[in-house]
Amino acid sequence: MKITSLRTYLVAPRWCFLKIETDEGITGWGEPVVEGRAHTVAAAVEELSDHLVGQDPLRIEDHWQVLTKGGFYRGGPVLSSAVAGIDQALWDIKGKSLGVPVWQLLGGNVRDRARVYSWIGGDRPEDVIEQALARKAEGFTAIKMNASPQMEFIDTPSAVRGIVDRVAGIREAVGDDFDIAVDFHGRLTIPMARRVLPLLEPYLPFFVEEPLVPELSDHIGEIVRSTTIPIATGERLYSRWDFKKVLGSGIAVAQPDLSHAGGISEVRRIAAMAEAYDVSLAPHCPLGPIALASCLQVGFAAPNLLIQEQSLGIHYNTGSDLLDYLTDRSVFRYEDGHVALPTEPGLGIQVDEKAVERAAEKGHRWRNPIWRRADGSFAEW
Repeated sequence: MKITSLRTYLVAPRWCFLKIETDEGITGWGEPVVEGRAHTVAAAVEELSDHLVGQDPLRIEDHWQVLTKGGFYRGGPVLSSAVAGIDQALWDIKGKSLGVPVWQLLGGNVRDRARVYSWIGGDRPEDVIEQALARKAEGFTAIKMNASPQMEFIDTPSAVRGIVDRVAGIREAVGDDFDIAVDFHGRLTIPMARRVLPLLEPYLPFFVEEPLVPELSDHIGEIVRSTTIPIATGERLYSRWDFKKVLGSGIAVAQPDLSHAGGISEVRRIAAMAEAYDVSLAPHCPLGPIALASCLQVGFAAPNLLIQEQSLGIHYNTGSDLLDYLTDRSVFRYEDGHVALPTEPGLGIQVDEKAVERAAEKGHRWRNPIWRRADGSFAEW
């Protein structure tokens, strides 16, 4: 079998899909994207195709090594995300060629269903309690929320109490048999993290995500030691070498993104590394159906999976949603806050190619907001 072509599709709301075709008619799908830089990643995929066309798609590890290291300059979100989508598609081809799900090729399933959580708002919240109750009524057992709007380097008591009051209100509404993850998106400085997190402890968050920007990863241990709340990070780390810097710091949850951190091949290695540090796995995935399918293939084979993020109904998905590009939507049917083991070959999904092609005719140019503080200076979004 030989690879004959790679084609990318920019589809709403902010995704990039990749189709790899072979001379035996087996097609693999991947999702190589950096949100807000989709065109750039698509260009990187096109450049990497020079190595792949004419090659055996089943030599996944050799391709991964060449694509990540063969260009001399390495790493970073664009290259790692391009490789991630290619890697997903190659695993999809391999599973389909052998007639088995990818999790079977990773050693088999270690669980029969995987827990998932749902997103609610939180940046500038008016109705987060109602959203949390709605998700609970839908059967979810956990939600994640953004904790705050933009923050000052050292913000006011009012801003701090606003964060605490939102979490406290949700906890009171949903009760103790329900988990609340709190995402700071790197908006806290080190002193603000030390101030805010201990005040959240009475409400027992599931975990606090990315309290610091990844550039401050060498300080994450200070934050871990300042609170009893489990700390999660990793959506902006792109390899096992990036995770090597934080796994020994005492974090509780590693959050590699299957569309950013080198795909299935690399995230399964990150998961194994994390297990050695007693760190659980919760793959980052506010993306499309191919990324989620890839996450689940790893998650069902990873002993240390904690929970899986998924984007159905997330605030980014205006106009298009997770299921719009699938012919069989039942693969992502959630029951009691869990998703069942996928059983179809490859990534376990059937992409609606006509829907993808129609969406790609319009494309997108999604960009994240630019936030500023009260004095006009740049603030983390």
